[in-house]
Amino acid sequence: MAEHTFREVIAQAMSEEMRKDESIFLMGEEVAEYNGAYKASKGMLDEFGAKRVIDTPIAELGFTGIAVGAAMNGNRPIVEYMTFNFALVGIDQIINNAAKIRQMSGGQWNCPIVFRGPTASAGQLGATHSQAFENWFANVPGLKVVVPSNAYDAKGLLKTAIQDNDPIIFMESEQMYGDKMEIPEEEYYLPIGKADIKREGTDVTLVSFGKIMKLAIQAAEDMAKEGISVEVIDLRTIRPLDFDTVIASVKKTNRLVILEEAWPFGSISSEITYMVQQKAFDYLDAPIKRITTPDAPAPYSAALFAEWFPKLEKVKEEIKKAMYVK
Repeated sequence: MAEHTFREVIAQAMSEEMRKDESIFLMGEEVAEYNGAYKASKGMLDEFGAKRVIDTPIAELGFTGIAVGAAMNGNRPIVEYMTFNFALVGIDQIINNAAKIRQMSGGQWNCPIVFRGPTASAGQLGATHSQAFENWFANVPGLKVVVPSNAYDAKGLLKTAIQDNDPIIFMESEQMYGDKMEIPEEEYYLPIGKADIKREGTDVTLVSFGKIMKLAIQAAEDMAKEGISVEVIDLRTIRPLDFDTVIASVKKTNRLVILEEAWPFGSISSEITYMVQQKAFDYLDAPIKRITTPDAPAPYSAALFAEWFPKLEKVKEEIKKAMYVK
């Protein structure tokens, strides 16, 4: 195996699938001549040409609509948003057309399309460029939502997403594009809808997803030094969400902490909390704990942002509370 960055495996996954199927194409702002805003499509214009790697105007509603129409007519578009904050301009096409056309057409049309790009915060980018929309899209029937936490998962999940016949929201992070990881040389796919236990444990279950998984794993490693065994679950897919893996873990550990980079109201952690109390209430030995961002827009100030973003110490504190340890 060789080491590759997150951005490199995104390009690999798209290129490998495009070599197999000429109906697959990539479109978005700066994906072609500039090799992608984050260089996640580097070299693809040279290999596939301007008809399959398409630079678009700054007009998300327009090119999202074009992609939906292309998908309905037998193509398999990949749409890159420079950030999912900008996808809000095209969200009408995603929610009212891509997510619903299969049902509204009585199954006559599928919409095999991948909408991909970075989500959530990436440092000092201000309130309008630091938003996590996983729960927004996951709320919509007809959409699948994938949020990988590392390069290996990203490649396998993106290849699966491109072959899927449903519209998929594939959310990355600007802060992960440079992360390196050993990637198998042979081709592989990962299933959508299956969580991954990143670390086995017996005392408390810690659930998270996306780039903040780094915080979850670090917290588990720190807690092990204090004699607390934390089982870490990476959801990987937000819709469909693998409740079975979470519930099985809670039945083993009897405690649950959820870490999420999102506002608290109507969050993914809220949904998980409901499902666990519904299906594993009698197994809980402590109230479920969750860590989110504050219920406020992200601040620009570096000092304020550091306070706004979930902290490692906060995660460890909530784990201890779940264990009734001071």
